[in-house]
Amino acid sequence: MNRSEVSGPAELVQARDVYGGVHFHGDAAAPDVPQQLPGDVRGFVNRVDEQRALDHLLSDGHRRAEVTLSVITGTAGVGKTALALRWAHHVRHRFPDGQLYANLRGYDPGEPAQPAQILDRFLRALGVPPSAVPVDLDDRAALYRSRLAGRRVLVVLDNAATARQVRPLLPGSDLSLAVVTSRNLLSGLATRDGGRRLTLRILAEDDAVTLLRDVTSAYRSGDDPDELTELARLCARLPLALRIAAERAASRPFMPLGELIEDLRDESALWDALTAEEGEESDAVRAVFAWSYRALNPTAARLFRLLGLHPGPDLTVPAAAALTGAATSRVRQPLDALVAAHLLEQNAPGRYELHDLLRAYAVDQVRHLESTEDRRAALSRLLDWYLHTADAALDRTLPFYRTVPLDPPADVTPLGFATSGDANAWFDAERDNLVAATRVAAEAGLPRTAWQLAALLRSVFMHRNAFESWFTTARIGLAAARTLDDRRGQAEALESLGKAHFQARQLTEAAEHHRAALTIRREIGDVHGTAVSVNALGLLGLRHRRLTDSLAHFGESLMIFEQLGDQRWRALLLSNLAETRYEIGDLPEAAELLEQALAVQRSIDDRGQEGNSLFFLSMTLRELGRVDEAAAAIERAVTIAEEDANQVWLAHWLVEQARVLRASGRPAEALEAVHRAATIQRELGDRSREAMALDGAGEAYRELGQADEAIAFHLRAAAVHRQLGDDWQLALALDHLAAALTAAGRADEAAPHRGEAYALLGRFADARAVAFRERLAASLPGRSKRPHR
Repeated sequence: MNRSEVSGPAELVQARDVYGGVHFHGDAAAPDVPQQLPGDVRGFVNRVDEQRALDHLLSDGHRRAEVTLSVITGTAGVGKTALALRWAHHVRHRFPDGQLYANLRGYDPGEPAQPAQILDRFLRALGVPPSAVPVDLDDRAALYRSRLAGRRVLVVLDNAATARQVRPLLPGSDLSLAVVTSRNLLSGLATRDGGRRLTLRILAEDDAVTLLRDVTSAYRSGDDPDELTELARLCARLPLALRIAAERAASRPFMPLGELIEDLRDESALWDALTAEEGEESDAVRAVFAWSYRALNPTAARLFRLLGLHPGPDLTVPAAAALTGAATSRVRQPLDALVAAHLLEQNAPGRYELHDLLRAYAVDQVRHLESTEDRRAALSRLLDWYLHTADAALDRTLPFYRTVPLDPPADVTPLGFATSGDANAWFDAERDNLVAATRVAAEAGLPRTAWQLAALLRSVFMHRNAFESWFTTARIGLAAARTLDDRRGQAEALESLGKAHFQARQLTEAAEHHRAALTIRREIGDVHGTAVSVNALGLLGLRHRRLTDSLAHFGESLMIFEQLGDQRWRALLLSNLAETRYEIGDLPEAAELLEQALAVQRSIDDRGQEGNSLFFLSMTLRELGRVDEAAAAIERAVTIAEEDANQVWLAHWLVEQARVLRASGRPAEALEAVHRAATIQRELGDRSREAMALDGAGEAYRELGQADEAIAFHLRAAAVHRQLGDDWQLALALDHLAAALTAAGRADEAAPHRGEAYALLGRFADARAVAFRERLAASLPGRSKRPHR
């Protein structure tokens, strides 16, 4: 059992020293090499001096140790991102361990990206499984720095608004380099973090004209150089505006450039009159936007302004179709028209995003040109599409977790998914959009959609340990349900928060939320929900090893599900009761309950729960002396984990397989199993279960007659369990350590460890703990005849 993580005393300093020389032999898995840079920028001109300044950060192909951070600053649209990406592509070969990229959206009309959210994405790209990403921002940042230690990685952080947004994302290694772009000076990054600032100015006149000519030369010829110079001036020599103007000129090869300039000059005069108090560069950019926007056909123009309603960082063709209310086939052409006009970027196959300045312009247009009713209808269609597509994806990946009945979609056609892989890929790609959709639904006066979407996402985030997104959406869902006085919705959100806190090992908060959900469910007569909440309290009892409480809660929940005829939940409760019976030491009862659970789980093809029941059945049968049957059970569980490619299951269940192999007299094979388990757990970041695997390795070494090796592994396992505050697992590891010391002829050193284990076990009153303590007492001088609890 994994207990909440707390700081422990440092008595076992020796374990930390010993662990330096403790390892399994074998090749380590190759680290993941992320390649996240967006495509290079076309129409890039000059910036030779700026690129040379960035090149100076490197010396002889290596990092200059004194500089680990560069900050590119400049006005909006001046080409900061283009410079950063052009240079990053140029030097990427000097960072063989990968390149990370994130748009921090610091100036987007919507919510800026949060450091914890970006760290989650970076850690996954660096090979950390979702289940191993820590909850706390500081822990994520520490793990991120650890992953980058000793590696040459280039990190590009685009559109940062503040130094606080950036700092957790900076590598701690001198071998890696971070490049940040921002409209602000971010002085703190220079003074406190040693960053080198590079201020990007608007293009020189010749360079601006060259950019215009490079984009248009394949479509136009004979343009007057003076007119190109005038067009560059009207664009304030800003690359973003220049590219848009050039695209429009290229799309009209037979229209005299002078006529296009006159149109833009008229537009500029209008913006000068409307925004005289603002800067010349801002006016020029917006004038170019308006000039290009007015040249669109009506369908493309309406799509562009409706994109201002989209809450997330990017969108797909089906999402754009939902916004407009048109068929998917009819939205592709206007999307292509926007890309051709340089008003929209295609950042991946089928995915599109707006530059933050263009998004702001689209927001302005949609507010002025679409009625309140039309804006609400478009947003409702989009949110409904996200809600029902998420439901369809959940139906394909986790059908047993669909707990919120939805009304049929009215005006949208949600996506369907052929495989669970397709559905999971959609969830991964749309995660930021789904969080943003939940938030916007609440803000836009659609609270029912908000809490339902949050409830659906609970199961998705639960299986990914996506705590940042999970907590955010659950809290939004709870607030939304409260505005409706929707008690069922409130209970769903409270349950979600309870599960999130439980999974994050925040057990006090988990108990508060689960009890609050239970209170509501009992008050409104939600029998099924009541049973779910009571089961959650039983799991909390197991985590605290309050086994009598767990038996009572699981028994109550089982009775309700049996009355409801819910077979899946009945089987799950039988398995939970069996685990509790096993912990108490009632092995025959545990085995019988597990056989009942397995019969149901197999009949409904609930593979995950079947594997978990087989895991506990193996433990039970092994202790009953039925080793061959235990071997068959755990082999089937491991097969399920391998077939489903679930590393979390596999690593945990391999430790039990090792125990069975040792019980079968095959310690060398057992060592291979725990080696595999510990390697996976290290990658998963589950310190508790890694320590259990290391402890199992110690037992295998002892049985192989290598007591000194066993001692080292038990010391490490004990140190981790002490740090995590897991008294039960610590007592087990100390007992195993004492056995290894005795086998090494150091019995005098074994007694203190048995004594500590004996004291720790006094905190538990269950039968297994009492028997364990009595066995220890028999080997401790002066304690064998003392009464025991």
